[in-house]
Amino acid sequence: MRAAVLTVSDRGARGETEDASGDALEELLRGDGYDVERRLVPDEASEIAAAIEDLSGAAQLVLTTGGTGLAPRDVTPEATRTVLQREAPGIAEALRADSIAKTPHGLLSRGVAGVVGRTLVVNLPGSTGGCRDGYAVLQPALGHALSLLADEATRHRQT
Repeated sequence: MRAAVLTVSDRGARGETEDASGDALEELLRGDGYDVERRLVPDEASEIAAAIEDLSGAAQLVLTTGGTGLAPRDVTPEATRTVLQREAPGIAEALRADSIAKTPHGLLSRGVAGVVGRTLVVNLPGSTGGCRDGYAVLQPALGHALSLLADEATRHRQT
């Protein structure tokens, strides 16, 4: 299974900072058996959208990190919405609920999630902790979601 990590960071794109959140996501995904492609773009809506479109052509899962807050250059959700064909609001709601339970700054997250073709796209925060926590929320439903998108027969227990 292929996954992609898209880091959105002006400073990272200029080589001024390490991509710690992208590293964390790659480690988590590889630990779950994914082949991982990485990309880094500045906080430019057109570059973010183009990268998501490109990555979704080869991966079943695209996780973005960065650009989901309130700063003027935080445009990842807006860029993501331009390429999503269907939103998955429950994912974004669950990520925010978990974050809010841990920090009041969780209220400031504007990340979205949805589908491009048969690829799930999820915006995560730019912090390593936010990425780890967000992945932990997403992980239990991830296999089922990706099977549904692949139009595979799924089995889940009713609750």
